[in-house]
Amino acid sequence: MQPTGVLETAKATNPLKALLSYGQSMWLDYIRRDLITSGNLKKMIDEDGLRGMTSNPAIFEKAIADSSLYDDMLKSLASRDDLDTTARYEQIAIRDIQDAADVLRPVYDSSKFRDGYVSLEVSPLLALKTQETIDEARRLWKAVNRENVMIKIPGTAEGLPAIRQAIGEGINVNVTLLFAQEVYEKVAEAHIAGLEDLAKRGGNVKKIGGVASFFISRIDSLVDSMIEEKLKTTTDAQQQVLLKSLLGKVAIANGKLTYLKYQRIFSGPRWQALAAQGAQTQRVLWASTSTKNPAYRDVMYVEELIGPDTVDTMPPATIDAFRDHGKLRNSLTEDVAGAQNVMDNLARTGISIKEVTTKLTDDGVKLFADAFHKLLAAVEKNTEQKGKSA
Repeated sequence: MQPTGVLETAKATNPLKALLSYGQSMWLDYIRRDLITSGNLKKMIDEDGLRGMTSNPAIFEKAIADSSLYDDMLKSLASRDDLDTTARYEQIAIRDIQDAADVLRPVYDSSKFRDGYVSLEVSPLLALKTQETIDEARRLWKAVNRENVMIKIPGTAEGLPAIRQAIGEGINVNVTLLFAQEVYEKVAEAHIAGLEDLAKRGGNVKKIGGVASFFISRIDSLVDSMIEEKLKTTTDAQQQVLLKSLLGKVAIANGKLTYLKYQRIFSGPRWQALAAQGAQTQRVLWASTSTKNPAYRDVMYVEELIGPDTVDTMPPATIDAFRDHGKLRNSLTEDVAGAQNVMDNLARTGISIKEVTTKLTDDGVKLFADAFHKLLAAVEKNTEQKGKSA
């Protein structure tokens, strides 16, 4: 069963499709077998202007646990004593990633390697292990065997050398789990250094695609909860006004200032030397763009971060909502001084954005690992059931 409404007939003027005229590529944060086999993925490419896809263990877990779409494969894998649970999951994931990549291949070709990618994540259990991440990135890249796949590597301190190494070997990388502007700068540096390494080796820098996945709504969820706690104890009227003015504002401000860094980093002599060889910038990708707070507009995080050379990966419900009532404007470069003011005011309230982003990164590593364990449990359980019924 498809997510409700994701594939309704597109309107005459589909705001999703129109995002591209603002320089933004819309990707889908979702994957499931029937999306590919039914032709609906192709339909989204044609009608919604879909340009790519991202996946993660939580998405695969839901697909495997909540449907019978993988029964055929689980049944065949049940008799394979040579495969552990992780290997069984990978067999399932790789088939979906390959098939989705094949559907998206015309987008990849027509965009000259800018779009048309599908992302597959290294095991979240390796987020704090550099060499193991490098080894797994190489292995998954080889196993999928598609030019238009991106291997997802977390932007942890341990992930940074792995990002550079993978790009230097000609592997497309989607850097995930980014919250902090200063970490983003290190990630962009790793991308550029990787391209320089590849160029020195005589590799083709033109065909390297990369994105830096910057998480949005999770920042507001945490900051807003901290603001609410402060409002309970603050009696100063001015401080209360200041705190309330920041609700729902920090994530977008943080994103806008990150984009400024993107513009600065991917210009200047060092970058121009690579651009002259046909290298493409590592675009900022907005992730976690669904609105968690029902008091906020459901497409707020899409509408407020539209701008050139960016990607927005949206879950199905956000795609539906934006198709229905999304408003388009060049919002990303609007009122950057106001964005800086938001961050300055946050510091004045005693809330440290560094502490916020560090906590979110640490929590994210744990959440991704938990989701991976849950995914493996679902594969194990379903494989056993299919094995018994075979």
